[in-house]
Amino acid sequence: MTRTTSLRQGLAGELSEQGLLTDPAWRAAVEAVPRELFLDDAVFRSDGTQWEPVCREQLGDDEWFRMVHSNTTWVTQVDGTGARDAPGPLAGRPTSSGTLPSLVVRMLELAEVRDGDKVLEIGTGTGYSTAILCHRLGDECVYSVEYDEELAAAAARHLQAAGRSPHLAVGDGLLGHQDGADYDTVIATCAVRTVPPSWLWQLRAGGGIVTTISGWMLGSGLIRLVLDEEGVVRGRFTADPVSYMLARPHERPPRPTFYAHPGRTREARVGPDLLDDWAGLFVAQLGAPSAELVRTADGVALVDVATGSQAWTEPDGDGGGWRVHQDGPLRLWDQVEEALDTWQKAGSPHQTAFGMTVTEWDQVVWLGDPDGPCWRLPA
Repeated sequence: MTRTTSLRQGLAGELSEQGLLTDPAWRAAVEAVPRELFLDDAVFRSDGTQWEPVCREQLGDDEWFRMVHSNTTWVTQVDGTGARDAPGPLAGRPTSSGTLPSLVVRMLELAEVRDGDKVLEIGTGTGYSTAILCHRLGDECVYSVEYDEELAAAAARHLQAAGRSPHLAVGDGLLGHQDGADYDTVIATCAVRTVPPSWLWQLRAGGGIVTTISGWMLGSGLIRLVLDEEGVVRGRFTADPVSYMLARPHERPPRPTFYAHPGRTREARVGPDLLDDWAGLFVAQLGAPSAELVRTADGVALVDVATGSQAWTEPDGDGGGWRVHQDGPLRLWDQVEEALDTWQKAGSPHQTAFGMTVTEWDQVVWLGDPDGPCWRLPA
């Protein structure tokens, strides 16, 4: 048994013991696919403020292989710069990563993929999850689309080195991949603000979409949606605290440095601490879907780039309450408070209380059941 084989088996065993890997077929895939092939010889590691490149030759083989086979997400690209090409620590947003192995298998198990299914993966990334799919289904049943040409070329090399040859394409995964339609399952390894209609059109009746719904506050929820014969997909969010990078066409728009405007000031009905709750942040985002969240020294700020609207909170003296300042045509904190008030009146439930209905013309997230309180997702 080779050193890396033993490490892969150890990783699979760890995930199984923690209840994160329950299907023997996916366990066999984790044990078989050499993750080290998909990370090249360099990754980024956070030092709290920046992304520090770490190379195999710095660490030595033993530490590198242990690191690679840990249940950890390793960032491989920051703002388009790969770890191998970084001149030093970088500040910025991760734009590609080797995803947490437990999350890879969680997405696959949630998708209820069966032998013989045809799967479309949105976001090839390093190619690791693509190889896991190939091991279970066979190369001919796996289609994968990557937006970034450089990442796509690297993933193709990784897959070839692993002895895999799925159908790979470079392009906007939000358009799907018509050449392989109809699919039994669409799995997105990126987050989206709304489900692209193309995914619905390229899915067979009864097929499923597994994706993370997120937004510009970076609240997120993992969901499996199933397509019925009328062309409507429905599903309920899971309890998993999962976050993925937003698909690049859905990313937050560039904005200038935040400067607080005094605006109109009032007592806040809810405090910014509710946005520290996973479900609370998701609900706040539903209420103000065009706002970006900025953490400040004293609270939070919401900024809408298109209109210049902003809202920011600060402690209200020694009383333990909060004040909110709002400026611009949108009353962003009013929108957040209304959504959070609805959530609190329902008992502040976890995201498993929320579901989603998607048609070609409308997408809503609802609370409780499809006839309950709901919020439309942005177009």
